[in-house]
Amino acid sequence: MEVLDTSAFIHEYHTDDEQVSIPLVKEELEGGNEYRFDAMEGAGMELHLPADETVDRVRRAAGETGDADELSETDTRLLATAFELSATLVTDDYAMQNVAEKLDVAVQVIAREGIEEEREWTFQCAGCGREFDDDRERCPICGSDLSRKNPA
Repeated sequence: MEVLDTSAFIHEYHTDDEQVSIPLVKEELEGGNEYRFDAMEGAGMELHLPADETVDRVRRAAGETGDADELSETDTRLLATAFELSATLVTDDYAMQNVAEKLDVAVQVIAREGIEEEREWTFQCAGCGREFDDDRERCPICGSDLSRKNPA
């Protein structure tokens, strides 16, 4: 079973496996891609709404990896769907791939190369340069903005 992200419809991804998506994906599509979603739904693609508890679990995992601000509500719910159904997530989104790795969710990439390793991002202050493990709006020391930094 494969859970299809928006990029699967944009890149006309085809599979013989059972297909699942969520209603929010259709809202992100335009023109012919929206029609492709409708056609696939008519051909048997299931729509799934993940449980709130699962969505919360995905948000916690995204917070742990530092990807929380990178994921849209659609991304979070797609990850939750793949997690709930023990399905493969079909996406090109690197943040989604990183969180999927954290949750032990299989990923199939479409048009790009997949991630090579899971990352747990750190956050660095633009003013004083201090690093923090968790994302905050401002540095608690000097008040400057924080930016996501590769821990490697």
